[in-house]
Formats: sequence, C-alpha cells, structure tokens
Amino acid sequence: MTIKGKHVLQVVLALCLSLLFFVSFSNVTTNDQTAYAADNSLQKIKQKGTLVVATSPDYPPYEFQTTKNGNSKIVGMDMSVAKKVAKGLGVKLVVKSMSFDSLLVAIETGKADVAIGGINPTAKRRQSVDFTHIYYSGGQSFLVNKAEKLKYYSRAKLKNQKVGAQTGTLQYDLAKQRIPGVTVKGMDKNTDLVLALKTHKIAAVGMETPTAKAYVENDSSLAMIPSGYKLNKNDVGAAIAAPKGSTALIDAMNKSVDQIKKQNLTDGYLKTAGTYMKTNTNNTSMFHYWKYFAKGVEYTLIISAISVVFGVLLGTILALMRFSHNKLVHAIAVAYIEFVRGTPLMVQVMFVYFGIGIIINLPALLSGIIAVSLNSGAYVAEIIRGGIDSVAKGQTEASQSLGLNRTDTMRYVVMPQALKNIWPALGNEFISLIKESSIVSIIGVTDLIYQLNIVRADTYRGVMPVFIAMILYFIMTFILTRILNHYEGKMNHAK
Repeated sequence: MTIKGKHVLQVVLALCLSLLFFVSFSNVTTNDQTAYAADNSLQKIKQKGTLVVATSPDYPPYEFQTTKNGNSKIVGMDMSVAKKVAKGLGVKLVVKSMSFDSLLVAIETGKADVAIGGINPTAKRRQSVDFTHIYYSGGQSFLVNKAEKLKYYSRAKLKNQKVGAQTGTLQYDLAKQRIPGVTVKGMDKNTDLVLALKTHKIAAVGMETPTAKAYVENDSSLAMIPSGYKLNKNDVGAAIAAPKGSTALIDAMNKSVDQIKKQNLTDGYLKTAGTYMKTNTNNTSMFHYWKYFAKGVEYTLIISAISVVFGVLLGTILALMRFSHNKLVHAIAVAYIEFVRGTPLMVQVMFVYFGIGIIINLPALLSGIIAVSLNSGAYVAEIIRGGIDSVAKGQTEASQSLGLNRTDTMRYVVMPQALKNIWPALGNEFISLIKESSIVSIIGVTDLIYQLNIVRADTYRGVMPVFIAMILYFIMTFILTRILNHYEGKMNHAK
C-alpha cells in the first residue's frame, strides 16, 4: 500500500468513528422525539422507582458535600428540593455527581433523568432541554476582594477589566454581553475563580447572590457587590432541567415545585444548608478532611493500575499489528494510534461516557478506565514499536539461521531486548498515567482531583487543598519511580 493509500484509509477509519458518534447522538434525538410523541417520561420514572438527578456538588449553598459520622453526603438547598420532588413522584432519589458543564449533556444522553444545580432556564438552554417552574430566584452579584470594594463598587466600574465566571453559566454570558470592554475568564469551578480573584488574576467573579453571600460569610477577605442586571424572570432563577418533550414528568414535578414556592420552603432549605456550611467551616484543617483525600488516592490508583495493564496489552497488540505484513491490519493500527494521539483525552473520556454510553449504559468509573486504557494503549504502542526497531537486525537474522520462525523470534529474541530498551520510556508513561487519570473527574469519578475540588468548596480554602493534592501525587509518582528504577537496575545487571 502506498503512503497516500495509507493516509486515505486512516481518514476513512477516522470518519467511521466520527460517524458512529454522530449516529449515537442522532439516536438520542430520535429517542427524544419518540418520547415526546409517546410522553411516557413519568411512567418510566415510576416503573423503575428512582429519580436519577445529576448535580455538581461544589456550589454552596445550592449543593455541596459534608461529612457526618465519617460518611460523606451531598447536601444543600437543591438537594432538599430534589428530595421533595422525588417524594412527590413516589420514587427514591438517586444523586449522580459530575461537572456543571456536563449536567445537560447527562440528560440528553440518558445518564440522568433530570439535572439540578442552580441552573438558570435561559432561552438557549430551553432549545435542548425542558425546565420546571422556577423554584428559587436568588439574584445576581459580583464577588470582589474586600480591599478593592471601593474601587469596584458597581458593575460600571468593571469596565475594561477581567471578570471571572463559571463556564457555561448565565453569569458568563451576562458579563460578556453587558460589561463594556470586559475580558471574561471562564473556569469550570467556582473555587478556581475565587482563587484567581484572591491572587488578583481577575477583578471580580459573577455569581448567584446566595453563593456569593456564602463566600463572603466564610472568607473575611471577600466582599459582594450588586450586579445591577435587569433580567427577564423567565431566564433567571433556578429550575430543574429534564429531557426535551418530557411534558408528563415536568407537570408532575411542577406540583412539588409550586408547593415549595407557595409554602416558601426554600427559606428553610437555605437555613439547613447554612447549618451544614457552618459545620464544614468549624474545622477546615486538611487532616479533618483526610478521608476525602484518601478516597481520591484510592480511586486514582485503581484507575491507573487497571489502565496500565490494559494499556500495555493493547499497546503490544497495536505495535505487533504495525509490523504485520497484512496491509489492512497495519493500516488499522496506524489509524487508531494517529486518531487517539490526535484527540484530547478529555474528549475521549466524554465520548466513552456520554457517546458509547448511549448504547451501553456504562458507570462513570468504568468509562474512565476504558477511556484512559484506550488512550494509553496508543502511546504504549509507539514506545514498544520504537523498542522493537532498536533491536539490531542481526539478532533477527541470527535467530532465523537457528531455525526460529517469525513468531518465536519476536517472542524469545526481539521482545526481551526491546523491553530493556523501552523500560525507561514505559516507566514515564506509567507515571504520566497517574497524573493524566485526573481528567476523569469531569464525569464525576471521585479521584483525587474531584475530591480536591470538593474540599475547596466545603472549606473555602483555595491553596492548601491544592498543595495537599500536589504532595499526594508526588508521593505516588515517587514510589512508582523507585519501583521502576529497581527493576531497571535488575535488567541492566542481567545483561
């Protein structure tokens, strides 16, 4: 096969993968349309007996985590609302945590029944999902450094400044549209935005008023100023998101939402959330949160260890496929390696969880392991290929003269020598895997990065949890480095 032919085949295979992705999401649209026509959304919830709610538990007082009797749980005003709604439906509440910008995707791909998380029912969002009635309107504010409150006392004073907002939120769009000359800094976590504010990377952070108030009450270096936005009530406030066309489910949930508004239950919900927040900030030492970090380390090691095993197996197969005389087998290996190395790991994680998950409903942890393993396999394949190429051709010729066939030559002569040559590079890949596995936190896997963000949200401490996580990553990689160096030394002595 010519070089040009190989590239054509690679492109065709890449297009096939892209088509699979498109068809998967097209099926979602078709399913949504079918659901809209049949409108069995409420019936499906009642039949399975659970209401799966997606949320991002890093947004106090709406939703955040707290520890009681050694057990961690998600609490906050939104969780009280979700419990009320689930009780009204007569089903059990199941909470699934993930990053905020994945909440609506989770609904569209069937990973969750509904989403809650201080979500504003904007016109843009209504194009892809449906919303209940608004259950709470907290207003919009800006968080600023207390020392700069006199400088930035109104939205007008933020003109031509850098303003932060959580990516994909109403606050991000409002800052971009209504502050002249502004540079909007978008981040996934409010904890990151607050840290950027306190280190003077940005002048202010756009937030829901209750959240801004929570930060001010728990951090004396911060202050809150009004946004001054004049907004349509139908676009602001917080509502529960559900799949497009799920009218029966929306109507059923609205009964509970209307009751919450009529009885003004959110005041009590916020008071309860405040109690949990006070408990969290009574002791903000990192030792107090050691179980969070321990759980994060546990999941990080599980993901890394399993991904290493399957990554090496897949990488070995791909490397051997690249040396195959069969042109099709060779082209498939090349196409896979180029495609995986040419796309970000974050996209691959989201594709496995949300894309392939449409066909097979994979748990977040399993999806993360699969994505990281598939990604690692492509890089390991190139490392092994380089090691095989480094073995002198004379070794192959000598083995053939002794009567060894191609398979035995590769198994007993080439691979053992290649392993010695690639061990340092392979070790680096293992070490990188521990750090790169942190990307799975975006789909709610409770690895070290996920737990780090939870601790930051609960304690309102921006730097210390990051420092602790950094130390823990160093310890893990340092121990692994020593183990790899030990075996590398044994290989060198065996020469």
